[in-house]
Amino acid sequence: MFRKVLIANRGEIAVRIIRACRELGIQTVAVFSEADRGALHAKIADEAFCIGPAATKDSYLNQKAILAVCEVTGAEALHPGFGFLSENAAFARMCQKCGVTFIGPPPEAMECMGDKSNAKLTMKNAGVPVIPGSDGAVTSLSQAKGVAQAIGYPLLIKAAAGGGGRGIRMVLNEGELETQMTAAANEAQAFFGDSSVYMEKFLVNPRHIEIQVLADSHGNCVYLGERDCSLQRRNQKILEEAPSPSRLMTPALRKAMGEAAVRAAKASGYVNAGTIEFLVDKDGAFYFMEMNTRIQVEHPITELVTGVDLVKKQILIAEGEPLGLTQEDVHLHGHAIECRVNAESPEKGFRPSPGRIESLHMPGGPGIRIDSAVYQGYEITPHYDSMIAKLIAYAPTRAEAVKKMRWALAEFIVDGVDTNIDFQLSLLKNPDFEAGEYDIGYIGRLLEKK
Repeated sequence: MFRKVLIANRGEIAVRIIRACRELGIQTVAVFSEADRGALHAKIADEAFCIGPAATKDSYLNQKAILAVCEVTGAEALHPGFGFLSENAAFARMCQKCGVTFIGPPPEAMECMGDKSNAKLTMKNAGVPVIPGSDGAVTSLSQAKGVAQAIGYPLLIKAAAGGGGRGIRMVLNEGELETQMTAAANEAQAFFGDSSVYMEKFLVNPRHIEIQVLADSHGNCVYLGERDCSLQRRNQKILEEAPSPSRLMTPALRKAMGEAAVRAAKASGYVNAGTIEFLVDKDGAFYFMEMNTRIQVEHPITELVTGVDLVKKQILIAEGEPLGLTQEDVHLHGHAIECRVNAESPEKGFRPSPGRIESLHMPGGPGIRIDSAVYQGYEITPHYDSMIAKLIAYAPTRAEAVKKMRWALAEFIVDGVDTNIDFQLSLLKNPDFEAGEYDIGYIGRLLEKK
């Protein structure tokens, strides 16, 4: 058992990891930037160290400073959370060289699945359905034109090393190809330090459904059902559900997608928690999109419907423990919905709303879970993401979960900053949402009507 774990992250995920460590009897070390001196994770960890100024490159991406804290404190392991260094294979390898266990997949698996174009080739070889597109990165305009002619328009140009909706451009016709290819490459270079891009066919209004997997170092791998992440705005998830409410999601499709996800994990030599993201078209055909080689923001809804603590499992797997469950042990019970409550103004194009939280009331009651790191008097800075909390409702049925979430949103009070609470509530009251009939383009079409 690890004696001490450093959490190389901030916000609600850092708090979530600290709590999991406490339940396992593990001491925790927090790192924070100068802008986060009053952050909750820095207050509740057993030890906390400032690692640099507010800019992420000088603090939460400062690999040498983070590993120096591991050395000073004697932390044997490091949990990266999500974002920041969580999918950085070079950092995971650096941890290994320093004798620090990286609580996540091996760097080789991260490299295999982190490069989106190489990941597609790996999936094809493993028999996992992939979206028609280029075989690897596209390096010239003439090559791009050839691929476009083969797969047809519309198509997407995507960052090979990307994620989180960055480095993606839609191309409607050949006249847009060069401009959009350059734009995608430039954004990819800015966000990921790699300008490589690949191309794939654009599927019109599919569902975005992801499969949670857990794999240990003993060859065991299971899938824990799906999460429907189709409610998005500009490729950023807003609300997630487990299981999917789509009429397309039958037990047979769930099994097929789950088994494909396990093949994907095994093909890449994956160990720890990971998520395989698929697009599902109107006929129920599914296609591999990408793998997130880390814990997901929306992991709580899977925890609620399966009863599996994913963060604890991450830590135990990293210690070398066997998975402790088989596929036959995994059962889905009830329904869970997660709303991301952000400090932003939907009326102003969802512009971030930094500032001081003057008063705060968070909802509670049976079936309500809140993952958050804010408190009354907390200052939401412009330096990081604007999330206030993840609000999760769980109930035996979807209809009951929707009702719980409506009341929870209505009771959620935040003064001092703008929030998207009313926008989330309007989604929950939408007839299409009630019917479970939505896709990844739904919110965009909804906003165009306003």
